[in-house]
Amino acid sequence: MTAAEKLVAENYKVVNLEGGIMAWKEADMPVVTDEYEIDSFTTASGKTVRFHALVHSSIRIEYDGKEIQIDPVAKLGDKTINYAAMPKADYIFITHEHFDHLNQDAIGQLTGDDTKLITNRSCADILGYGTVMANGDVLQLADDITVEAVPAYNTSEGHQQFHPRGRDNGFILTLDGLRIYIAGDTENILEMADIKDIDIAFLPCNQPFTMTVEQLVDAARVIKPKVLFPYHYSQTDVSGIPELLKNDGIEVRIRHYE
Repeated sequence: MTAAEKLVAENYKVVNLEGGIMAWKEADMPVVTDEYEIDSFTTASGKTVRFHALVHSSIRIEYDGKEIQIDPVAKLGDKTINYAAMPKADYIFITHEHFDHLNQDAIGQLTGDDTKLITNRSCADILGYGTVMANGDVLQLADDITVEAVPAYNTSEGHQQFHPRGRDNGFILTLDGLRIYIAGDTENILEMADIKDIDIAFLPCNQPFTMTVEQLVDAARVIKPKVLFPYHYSQTDVSGIPELLKNDGIEVRIRHYE
C-alpha cells in the first residue's frame, strides 16, 4: 500500500499533499466524502499538530491531546458541520462577530466544563462571557501554548465598515514553537510587517470583505510563512495562488475553505 492509499484507508482526504485537493483529484485518488481534509505537522520536539479543514473560516486543530477550534460555525449555506460528534474543545477562538465566524450553536456543542473561549470585546458582549483579547494582547494558555491577538481590518475605500480597525482580531498561536497565523477577516494591512517567523498562515481571500488574490499574494510575501492556506474564499478562484508564489519559497495548499 502506498502512503497515499494508506491515508485513504485511514479515512483522510488529504494529508500533506502538495497541491491540495486539486492535485489529489487530478491524480485520480479516491475521495472520502464524510471526512475533512487534514494536514499534519510536527513541532521541534516531535509533537503532532493536525489541522482539519471544516468550512470557510472554521478550523479544527488537534495538538498533544488538546482540541482547538477556530471560528466554529455549525451551518453555512448548504454545509453542516456536526460539532456534537467532535470532542469538547479545550480552547475556542472567535475572531469577530459576523455570522460566518460567531455561531452560538457550534459553540454550545463544543463547550465542556473546562472549555476556554477567547475572543474580542464585541463577541464577549454578545455571548455574555469569554476571555477578551484586544489587538496586541498576549496570553500564555499553557507551558507550550501562547496566543497573540493581532489587528484585522479593512482598508479599501468603501469597505472599512465591514471590519473597522481596532475591533476584530487575528490570532498567532504558538504550539510548542510552531507559529500559526490565523488572519481572520482582514486586508493586507501594514501591521503584517510585524508578524515574524510564521510556519503556517491562514489568509482570507474574498473581496469586498477581505483580500483579493493580489492582496493575499502581497501579504504572503510580507509574512513569508513556510506553508500558506488560503481560506474564507467563498467563490473566489484561488487556484492560481500556488503559481503566483512558486518563486517565493512558500508552499501553498488549497483546501476546501469555500
